[in-house]
Amino acid sequence: MSNLKPHLDALQGKITDFEKVNTAISQSSVGWQIEHTLLTINGILKTVAASDPKQYKYSFKPIKLLVFTTKKIPRGRAKSPDVVVPKGTITKERLQAHLDKTYAHLSNIPKIGPNQYFEHPIFGHLKLKDTLVFLEIHTRHHLQIIEDIIK
Repeated sequence: MSNLKPHLDALQGKITDFEKVNTAISQSSVGWQIEHTLLTINGILKTVAASDPKQYKYSFKPIKLLVFTTKKIPRGRAKSPDVVVPKGTITKERLQAHLDKTYAHLSNIPKIGPNQYFEHPIFGHLKLKDTLVFLEIHTRHHLQIIEDIIK
């Protein structure tokens, strides 16, 4: 099972700071970081649930090995796909709605088969277990950015 819930609880605790910005850390606000993280989780879990395990293809990616071993994503190295870039005005209500949707997706994880997968643009196909590890690493990465913005 996923260890994402404590990270989601932490994100929820940062919603009150959604307007804060620190350009020395990021051009994005705390709210942007939260929404991006939730869009990523929701989109990936939806994709995994709809995937056909027969279509999974293994490939060795050294960058995946590095990120999964260190449990860290280097800052400022990758560009987020447009589908997970927040658009429009970010509000507390909007963030809470995304968070509620994410908690619902978490409750569906036990229904997803272990060989269902997500195709990451850099890491390639990730089966459910690796997908959940990636989501934890990604969420922790953005929580650290949020903490640095708030400091």
